[in-house]
Amino acid sequence: MTLRQARGERVDAPKPGRLRLGVNIDHVATIRNARGGAHPDPVRAAEVVARAGGDGLTVHLREDRRHIRDEDLERIQAATGLPLNLEMAATDEMLEIALRHRPHAACIVPERREERTTEGGLDAAGQHNRLAPIVARLSDAGIRVSLFITPEPRQIEAAMKLGAPVVEFHTGEYAHAGDAEVAAELTRIADMAALAVKNGIEPHAGHGLTYENVQPIAAIPQLAELNIGHYLIGEAIFCGLEASVRKMRTLMDEAR
Repeated sequence: MTLRQARGERVDAPKPGRLRLGVNIDHVATIRNARGGAHPDPVRAAEVVARAGGDGLTVHLREDRRHIRDEDLERIQAATGLPLNLEMAATDEMLEIALRHRPHAACIVPERREERTTEGGLDAAGQHNRLAPIVARLSDAGIRVSLFITPEPRQIEAAMKLGAPVVEFHTGEYAHAGDAEVAAELTRIADMAALAVKNGIEPHAGHGLTYENVQPIAAIPQLAELNIGHYLIGEAIFCGLEASVRKMRTLMDEAR
């Protein structure tokens, strides 16, 4: 039983057949950590996301613990009935943490200590031997594995060989493209989403998505889920987290 269920609150299950919205709440923890202490609490953010119509929660437990901390994971999992997607580097430490907490999903991402945020897709094709045992152990534990990749055929082929049921396309190049490149980036993502589905892989997308650029991505029919974090937390400063999530949810629904 979750904390919300214990309080007698209704916990809505994700609605089938629509584009799901996963909300990354890392940067609530970033603000907390900037000053220390317990405020603002990412658990409270998780509860707001559930109330606002989010379909899932995403957190990235980084090697340097710059935002989400180990002790946050269990608390966030217990706070709502929403599935938790744990973004993780392909390290032995993170594998053991994932196996201990058993989130709904684990998205394997590239990670460098000096980067501000995840700067590109995972080279699943070039790291097959490193990734294969990690994907296998996560899958054996009942954790749904996702690979955060650049939308390229060779990376989808690598996901197939690894047996990953989900890929998440890095949409940073689309988000930062100039007017002349946007159409080509959209076509590339749409083509790779179709290729993924054709080969039995569920495609997701995320990174750099905003109110202004989300709808062309949301309109790609093969995409099953968008994961959005930094922008929604930033907008929450001005309008509140519930309002920012609800607006993104509305824009995504309109696009479909």
